Amino acid sequence: MVSKESRAEVRMNKHRKIRNRFSGTAERPRLAVFRSNNHMYAQIIDDTVGKTLVAASTTEKAVKAELEKTNDVAAAAYLGTVIAKRALENGISTVVYDRGGFIYQGKIKALAEAAREAGLEF
Repeated sequence: MVSKESRAEVRMNKHRKIRNRFSGTAERPRLAVFRSNNHMYAQIIDDTVGKTLVAASTTEKAVKAELEKTNDVAAAAYLGTVIAKRALENGISTVVYDRGGFIYQGKIKALAEAAREAGLEF
């Protein structure tokens, strides 16, 4: 009988491999994205001091009020613009994109492209 790893375990292993390749610095922090079944979360992290500099998610009242649904591609794109605007307000213009082990398509891709269009460089 062939045993198969769960998707969550596969994603966590991919995320560990990604995190070994790069980390956020003060000059170029890490834009980490997490996607659950119902919401999306994005935070910009300086790994040298272990501090979250900027965060946004679809659970926030201000963001949720603008969205029809919190778990679709449109919500991801809106979250990308929100996190980019907050980053630019805090003086962060370049980041390293950490897709969190998720495949670069759909919501993860929509968030990245929206953040790029809003002014973040990565």
